[in-house]
Amino acid sequence: MKIHEYQGKELFRQAGVPVLDGVVATTPDEAAAAYDKLGGAIAVVKAQIHAGGRGKGTIIDDPKQHGVVLAKSADEARAAAAGLLGKKLVTIQTGPAGQTVNKVFVEAGCDIARELYLGIVLDRAAAKPVLMVSTEGGMEIETVAENTPELIHKEHFDPAVGLEAYQVRKLCKKLGISGAAAKAAAKFMPAMCRFYVDSDCELAEVNPLVITGDDQMIALDAKITFDNNALFRHPDYSDLRDLAEEEESELRAGNAGLSYVKLEGNIGCLVNGAGLAMSTMDIIKYHGGQPANFLDVGGSANSEQVTEAFRILLSDPNVKGVLVNIFGGIARCTTIAGALIEASKTVGFDVPLVVRLEGTEVEEGRKMLAESDVDVINATDITDAAKKIVAATGV
Repeated sequence: MKIHEYQGKELFRQAGVPVLDGVVATTPDEAAAAYDKLGGAIAVVKAQIHAGGRGKGTIIDDPKQHGVVLAKSADEARAAAAGLLGKKLVTIQTGPAGQTVNKVFVEAGCDIARELYLGIVLDRAAAKPVLMVSTEGGMEIETVAENTPELIHKEHFDPAVGLEAYQVRKLCKKLGISGAAAKAAAKFMPAMCRFYVDSDCELAEVNPLVITGDDQMIALDAKITFDNNALFRHPDYSDLRDLAEEEESELRAGNAGLSYVKLEGNIGCLVNGAGLAMSTMDIIKYHGGQPANFLDVGGSANSEQVTEAFRILLSDPNVKGVLVNIFGGIARCTTIAGALIEASKTVGFDVPLVVRLEGTEVEEGRKMLAESDVDVINATDITDAAKKIVAATGV
């Protein structure tokens, strides 16, 4: 689960991570009042969407309007908010359609001496969280990793112990931090690592992390993603969820007990098992197609779930064909075939449908489909299925 910057900064504040004062606004007048409330000479008006790269992002109808705007008066804050609220902001992470800005965060300015990068993720290979820092603050970390990976410095840490003092000293040396700024880092970095572990994060990122003119270290941004599987330990986090920022089809799928992620292709995929779903998308790509989604109906799918899965798939106007790839283990092929037949009666298939069944009761399942009125293109294996759906969709 992702949250907004202003929400993340409040959690940072509670965890002892230094942040600046700021006020959330949903109207231009509220943004102007927020500027006055902060009381400084400058403030920054930031679009609040679940995507990075807002500073370089632009509004679709106004390419000169960026997602982060400096304001030196209440009128400028009002104008900046008016240029953002209700508009579509396109960044490197939103795709060309952009995301609608419903809130802005008006934050106090500060004296920035240096901009750094800090991020924490789980390194699955090492089975530990890893703290990453770089001198290239304000840059997309993916670009830094690709072009100058030597500028990213890493320290793995034990989640039960946290980041240790010697590790902070190592990172400060690599970043060229000394004196009072190093003392600030000795508090900031371990606090971030504690927050990551205690909050069950998948990602905790600060970009930029700034060192001020008086050698303080401040989180100038907050990008946080929580592990959905651990949210039961944090019931208070449910109030932080912004459904307006989430894909409607993904919400529908979640409510139906389906795992669904919308992509940008034109071949819908209905598969049971996450690994099989990934393999299905890979082989579609290999044969020249573009998957429109990841959809895992799981091992115990029933007619209602399969029907809802097809409703979700076919509600995407980009979908020109559907590949059903089922390996019957817990879910028998006869169960899936029956669900497909029922779904066809309820939803109706107006695009090519390629079905590959394998596993328990496969022959019976194939016979059920053959004797039904469902217009199905049968496939013998996953390669055959991928080739047929790519051909059927005219890719």
